[in-house]
Amino acid sequence: MERTENSAFGMKDKIGYMFGDFGNDFTFLFASVFLMVFYTKVLGISAGMVGTLFLVARCVDAFTDITMGRIVDKEKTSKNGRFRPWILRMCGPVALASFLMYQGGMKAAPQGLKILYMFVTYILWGSIFYTAINIPYGSMASVLSPDADDRAALSTFRSVGAVLAQLIVGVGAPLLVYTTDAVGNQVVNEKRFTLVAGVFSVAAIICYLLCYFMTTERVKVQTKETQEKAGFGQTAKDLLSNRALLGIILAALLLLVAQIMTQSINQYLFIDYFKNKEALSVMTLAGVLPSLALAPFAVPVSKRFGKKEIGIFGCLCSAISCFLLFFLHTKSAALYIGINILGFLGFGIFNLILWAFITDVIDDQEVRTGKREDGTIYAAYSFARKIGQAFAGGLGGYALGIIGFNSAKTIQTQEVLDGIYNIATLLPGILYLGVALSLLFLYPLNKKRVEENITALKLRREQESAG
Repeated sequence: MERTENSAFGMKDKIGYMFGDFGNDFTFLFASVFLMVFYTKVLGISAGMVGTLFLVARCVDAFTDITMGRIVDKEKTSKNGRFRPWILRMCGPVALASFLMYQGGMKAAPQGLKILYMFVTYILWGSIFYTAINIPYGSMASVLSPDADDRAALSTFRSVGAVLAQLIVGVGAPLLVYTTDAVGNQVVNEKRFTLVAGVFSVAAIICYLLCYFMTTERVKVQTKETQEKAGFGQTAKDLLSNRALLGIILAALLLLVAQIMTQSINQYLFIDYFKNKEALSVMTLAGVLPSLALAPFAVPVSKRFGKKEIGIFGCLCSAISCFLLFFLHTKSAALYIGINILGFLGFGIFNLILWAFITDVIDDQEVRTGKREDGTIYAAYSFARKIGQAFAGGLGGYALGIIGFNSAKTIQTQEVLDGIYNIATLLPGILYLGVALSLLFLYPLNKKRVEENITALKLRREQESAG
């Protein structure tokens, strides 16, 4: 890798990179939280079939994610960079595909046609277009600056972009897509669903364009001839031998299952169990405000204590809050939100530095093997996150089926309502505990190891420059 002669890294790059994840989450977060609701309550498709969709799509991702990673690793750098052009190319297709998923007019179509439409549009969005924009975007962090602190700052700003999307999607969308019927039940308005999806798609395009025009690739990656000729088998062998990558993949998988399943199940918990759509918006707000408050402290705290160490602490806080809620089994939405804040406070700072973990893994891979494979490693990590998303949807859907949830009924039985509460508390608690244990026992990149890798790569760059 060598540094190119461009303007210095600064706030413009950080804000631009923030807009990239802001754009991602206008479609990704909306799908994570509301897509199952749309499929079950608007189109009338069973929760089990929706869970099957998510699992099938992840099998497709096993090929498309890694393939995209290898494409960007081997692509030659243009005058606009190696990763940025993909943001410009794919921002329109990914936004359009997202909009097509939420067509309320399909409600009257035959069941088989609705299921086919669901599979085609979801795979087109998530497995093709979202992959083609998200992997270059995530890989781009390593070429905006070679400095470790700059990359940690990029992770923080990326997380802030996600938080801003959560404020809009998580807080605003429930107030728009749900209405109240004559007897006080919260019901879905399919026309508003499609309208909101269209607005979010346009907003995503705007954010992607801001990301493209406000960032600059400064580090040119020199692809070695031997690396270019390496086959898929050798690449897979290198990835499977990377303990740091396997550790963060397992942690990411468990983390996404916990987070996204909670967001999805919360739609049923607050609408069917608490019967309070306003509390759902407050819950989302309570989840994102700690991250915004902690953002200025993320880089200095991670420098002092280490990213791994902060991650373990944050996940334990989340697990404790979930287990406490499970045993209390409260009927109060206010108390439920209040106890969740414990987990949000501990977990918020971990979320802010989460994306810096993967740049540490990329550095570790280069120290061990001498090869720099930003796109391929990020693709493997991205695939793990999608697996987490699929398991979240699949597990949530199957769990709803097991407890007897009936999408055709507006009012569920008390037994089903209690089952929804148990799913929303016990399962995430177990998963957050699993994330903490994965980081503790499997992920090797503690504060000392990361600093050693940074020093080793800096010395290697100096020797290459001198040679």
